[in-house]
Amino acid sequence: MALHLLLLSILITLVFPYSTTTTAAHNTGTPQNLVRSSCIHANYPDLCLRTLTSFMGQANTPNDVAKAAVTVSLARAQKVSDYLKDLSKKRNGGGGSNKRENGALTDCVEEMTDSVEQLKKTLSELQHLRSRTFRWQLSNVQTWVSAALTYEDTCLDGFKTVDGDINKDEIKKKINNLARITSNALYLINRLDDQSPNGRKHDP
Repeated sequence: MALHLLLLSILITLVFPYSTTTTAAHNTGTPQNLVRSSCIHANYPDLCLRTLTSFMGQANTPNDVAKAAVTVSLARAQKVSDYLKDLSKKRNGGGGSNKRENGALTDCVEEMTDSVEQLKKTLSELQHLRSRTFRWQLSNVQTWVSAALTYEDTCLDGFKTVDGDINKDEIKKKINNLARITSNALYLINRLDDQSPNGRKHDP
């Protein structure tokens, strides 16, 4: 848990190196209201608000909110990926002999690694949105986050018909939670479709 919080803190610092919140924003609660209004129609609104609470003072535009959501998704995906890699190493060292189960776990590790890579690309792209290439960049990040979500779902599906001594319930719990966070991130990215990089309505 401590390592996960440290990773999230580092990601927050990289994504929001300087606080751009103005005094007026603090007085009116604009950043807080922006996060709440952004999350209210998300696929999992309570989870959205809970995971983005730490960004309330830093998210001043819809793009900031989207970056925050991807930051959280990436940190969680990395945590799940590390958990699965550790579990796989233990089983390959003699902790499990079920070939189908070990195969599903190996596939899941690869899929989670791919999910992490897609989210890394997404975060980098969101940090460098430009007006002239906005639509193209937005299409890219929508594709990448959708791919990350597909990898997560595929990882989960791999255990549906596998029986053995592996703790499938724990794996399912972790990946389901990650998939919901990623789904919320995709929703918040899709909300940028009528915005420009500075957070204003995009000119037709």
